[in-house]
Amino acid sequence: MQSLSVEDPQVIGAYRLLGRLGAGGMGRVYLGRSAGGRTVAVKVVHPHFALDEQFRARFRREVESARRVGGAWTAPVLDADPEAAVPWVATGYVAGPSLTQAVAEVGPLPPRTVRALGAGLAEALAAVHGLGLVHRDVKPSNVLLALDGPRLIDFGIARAVEGTASLTSTGVSIGSPGYMAPEQILGRPVTGAADVFSLGAVLAYAATGEPPFPGDSSAVLLYKVVHEDPVLGPALTGPLRELVTSCLAKAPEARPAPAELAHRLAAPDGASALLGPGWLPGPLVERVSRQAVELLDLEAAPSPSPDGPQMRPVRRLRTRNGERAGQGQDPAQVPTVTATATAGTERRISCTLVLTIAGALAAATTALFVSDLLPGGDGDTTARPPAATAPQPPSGTVPKEFIGTWTGSVIQSDGTPNGTMTSTVTAGGPGAYVVRTSYSVLGVLECRSKAKLTSVAGGKITLEEVTDGEKKALCTGEKATVTYSLAADGKLAFTSDDPRGGRPTATLTRTGG
Repeated sequence: MQSLSVEDPQVIGAYRLLGRLGAGGMGRVYLGRSAGGRTVAVKVVHPHFALDEQFRARFRREVESARRVGGAWTAPVLDADPEAAVPWVATGYVAGPSLTQAVAEVGPLPPRTVRALGAGLAEALAAVHGLGLVHRDVKPSNVLLALDGPRLIDFGIARAVEGTASLTSTGVSIGSPGYMAPEQILGRPVTGAADVFSLGAVLAYAATGEPPFPGDSSAVLLYKVVHEDPVLGPALTGPLRELVTSCLAKAPEARPAPAELAHRLAAPDGASALLGPGWLPGPLVERVSRQAVELLDLEAAPSPSPDGPQMRPVRRLRTRNGERAGQGQDPAQVPTVTATATAGTERRISCTLVLTIAGALAAATTALFVSDLLPGGDGDTTARPPAATAPQPPSGTVPKEFIGTWTGSVIQSDGTPNGTMTSTVTAGGPGAYVVRTSYSVLGVLECRSKAKLTSVAGGKITLEEVTDGEKKALCTGEKATVTYSLAADGKLAFTSDDPRGGRPTATLTRTGG
């Protein structure tokens, strides 16, 4: 797990984020914890998907379908907000590596482990298909290995993305090359038999350490899946080899059903009899145990405070309709969280969360700088010798010390990191646009602004900031008052009064000019 960066949100929905678990073509996955102490995996889709209304409709349907899945060998969907500016879904966290990671670390798994793995996944698919659902993206990275058995994860998002313009320009259905069934590749109707094909490929990978359809490009992999026999290798033998071969039949009707697979692998007592202590080889048991212990000790970093450490208030995400995410859901599944901000009332979450997950950091952010708290300000009564008189620029123009390019991390008024900003300050007088700024969140979207000078006083310039060019969908687009103040160390202190941007501040370092 990676630590959160300045580009990452701190809170999503009711969940305080503890670290980043991974990222892929569809989004980022974070480790989160509810106010009640439940640990979850929170998947946030990439912002550009949020601009596609067809994606939103599919995501909404698939999340509702995934909520129905509750088999023993799946990770349950606990919470989601398809209406957020950037949709997200939270599932139960599984303390264990993916099958991809496990094979990379210890090599092919022993036959007993592969058999138990197959039994658990077959039972999971039987439960899913019994609800009239098809997973469509069964692959090693979507199989997690816990001490008490495997978990099949990532329901919903893959299907929701299918049909999104940015991913279908190739004409290929969503899935993972080398693990997709031939009918998926050919664009034919997909049934539960496609998941069985993928399961066969997953078990071949677990047993041999190699995919059954090797290749160095997507095109080669897709061709081999449709036209060539699988390469299973000598390590896969006996009844297990026969079972995998039957799963990898080209014709959907020739493949066994998941219930039949589970019976062949785990009769008469079922997968649970195979998935007791010792189902994983020793090195993986040690790895999973260590990960579980680290999780117990993991705590989110407290927010800095002049009065000592404090826990950051956790708040629910606002949806695009202004309602709280999770509203109307089973209260046993969705923890009730109340913000404990200074005023004691719930406030809108920061605009960072993937561009607030409700808006986006944006081309405008500020809160007035309190000048009397600075040395030499009205509130500073410290005796000092008279300062030498320095040459002053023409009244009302930008001081030369400000001119240049400045970069720094943005922090909201509640202490939440909100991406980065780069401001270029040029010469000019009142009424001139002398600052142009780009705000970057998650390294995905840039919001651009320009700021018109309104006053110069006491080592501070005050400006009116607006969007520079066309407003992007996830940028706040608000008009705001911003200030830049010259600090003693040569840096610039930035503030903004943009409420939708979280009234952010930043300490900027000169990077050019």
